[in-house]
Amino acid sequence: MRLKDKVAIVTGGARGIGAGIARCLAAEGARLALIDLDGTEAEATAATLATEAIGVGADVSQEAQAREAAERVAARFGGIDILINNAGGGGQNSLGGIGNPFTNITQEGWDDQLATNLRTTFAGAKAAIPLLQRRGGGSIVNIASIAGLMPAVAIPAYGAAKAGVISLTKSLALELAAHQIRVNAICPGFLWTRAWEMLAMLLKMTVAEYGDMEPRAIFLEQVRRGVPLGREQTPEDIGKLASFLCSADGANITGQAISVDGGITLRVGTL
Repeated sequence: MRLKDKVAIVTGGARGIGAGIARCLAAEGARLALIDLDGTEAEATAATLATEAIGVGADVSQEAQAREAAERVAARFGGIDILINNAGGGGQNSLGGIGNPFTNITQEGWDDQLATNLRTTFAGAKAAIPLLQRRGGGSIVNIASIAGLMPAVAIPAYGAAKAGVISLTKSLALELAAHQIRVNAICPGFLWTRAWEMLAMLLKMTVAEYGDMEPRAIFLEQVRRGVPLGREQTPEDIGKLASFLCSADGANITGQAISVDGGITLRVGTL
């Protein structure tokens, strides 16, 4: 068990990618705190894990709430060793940040996407870094996206936010290396989430051939057309890499943005 006795925080851990990451960390022996806007669901997910785990309700796009939640976890477990900055996706005004032409993007949608997908990484990291320093080192894994690596004309605000996550990852990796804190990013590809469901609904409304298809079927068609390996990515795909990066096996890896995308980014084009 590569993470035995390590303490990990997973933001946005109640469901989806976050829950998948939590399951993988638990399988490697980590003790876990799942921080999520939906504290009740975070507690329910924590109760299913095969390890000591708690759920904490907090909005980690807000610096004070992120700090309070991280300090609560450290007090409960005696410190933290790992932060998985996963919180993100779509917020209250997310539809205003989706679609093209770009001039249809609303300021509210733009701001919502940056708050949900970049400010969460800022606030989560800022809250965790002092706690990791007290521990003498540790690991931060930021969940970005291939949308931060290549043009994403249908989701420009999301892409800009995730590109910011990748840039911040590299800056923090350099700053924190002296403290033995490693910082890496994982860039998922086509993975069925609520954000993808919203994008599929947009495609259904704007692309005639998708008019009679359900969102999940539209997503799988996008996988068929766009993923060289021909299969969708899963939360466990992301969780297994996160577990590796946070373990001693990844001790010499920092400042990297690693795509888990079935080969999508090998192709020239746009999302």
